[in-house]
Amino acid sequence: MRIALVAPLAEAVPPKLYGGTERVVSWLAEELVRKGHKITLFASADSETSANFVSCARQSLRLAGIRDHIGSTLAMLREVRRRAAEFDVIHFHIDLLPNALFQDLAHKCLVTLHGRLDLRDAHPLYEAFPEMPLVSISDSQRSPMPKSANWLATIMHGLPAHICPFNSKGGDYLAFLGRISPEKRPDRAIEIAKRSGVRLRIAAKVDNADLEYFKTVIEPMLNDPLIEFIGEINESDKREFLGGACALLFPIDWPEPFGLVMIEAMSAGTPVIAWRNGSVPEVISNGVTGRIVESMDDAVAAIATVSLMSRSSVRAEFEKRFTAERMAESYLTAYRSLLALAPVNARNLASVIPLGVRKRLSAQTFIPAQAFNGASQCRTDAQNILDPV
Repeated sequence: MRIALVAPLAEAVPPKLYGGTERVVSWLAEELVRKGHKITLFASADSETSANFVSCARQSLRLAGIRDHIGSTLAMLREVRRRAAEFDVIHFHIDLLPNALFQDLAHKCLVTLHGRLDLRDAHPLYEAFPEMPLVSISDSQRSPMPKSANWLATIMHGLPAHICPFNSKGGDYLAFLGRISPEKRPDRAIEIAKRSGVRLRIAAKVDNADLEYFKTVIEPMLNDPLIEFIGEINESDKREFLGGACALLFPIDWPEPFGLVMIEAMSAGTPVIAWRNGSVPEVISNGVTGRIVESMDDAVAAIATVSLMSRSSVRAEFEKRFTAERMAESYLTAYRSLLALAPVNARNLASVIPLGVRKRLSAQTFIPAQAFNGASQCRTDAQNILDPV
């Protein structure tokens, strides 16, 4: 298949430091290339990939100090639109904008939603543009969405088995990895460490939006010999950090859409102590890969139980459920389902768009004319599209 992957411009693909969505896009791109598909990645210029690459920003926007990403993202989408006829599938990882801007090409597009969906601010968009096929990263993530949302699949994240290599021994400290913010509850992690007497290492970035929270709430709690604040770490440092922990603390206080750090820890064989919020019950196998808790007392008590868990069993569960290969296969199944429905979707689009508008749109180079024709012209050679080339 000829597949376009459209990444956020906030970070490079993969990120130089912190970044979840861009890391997932990188793993997906590399696995699809390995499987023999023709992949084109739209991302910032500091990205690294085996896929065909289209640079859409001189540098990842966060590191460049650019706060408002809409202008750069719209410029990227113009380039995607100009080249749309080159692809069988266009796979977006930038949430909202494709729904409105690629409505007429919905038969060959899908959007993976990586963020929280319980805030109703964006719901009118999904109600107004129900054509776009959507992918959720957990079942809990999609539950607050309006009934008009056009769900194609739920596909949980996966990562290459070598990214966080298995560590059979672990270590003697608790780990907190990610971002300092109220919903991530690093204050809970610190309190758990102090109550249990077990050392805590915090590897996390502090965004400008969370700087006041860090200064007023978290920084005063760091003055304790049990607590070590490391700051933001890169991919290489993450391997040692997670592998050397006795457990990962995931004390979230929000409906986490997925929680990539949980499966990174599982890859290293490190069990997870996580609050029962969002996707946690879908990711953690309670008693096998960690403990799901609902209170501070539960979390403190869980430290003793996770220390008895088999790290090899934690790793085995990761290999069964959360590899990049499994994720890529799930997306290929979704792509094929999308393409199987494409002729019907194209006919539906043709029926609702006035003939004059269709002719005018079809004349533009960035919209394939076959998108507005009947089923027989939507795909000239289905076998060539569905099979790797």
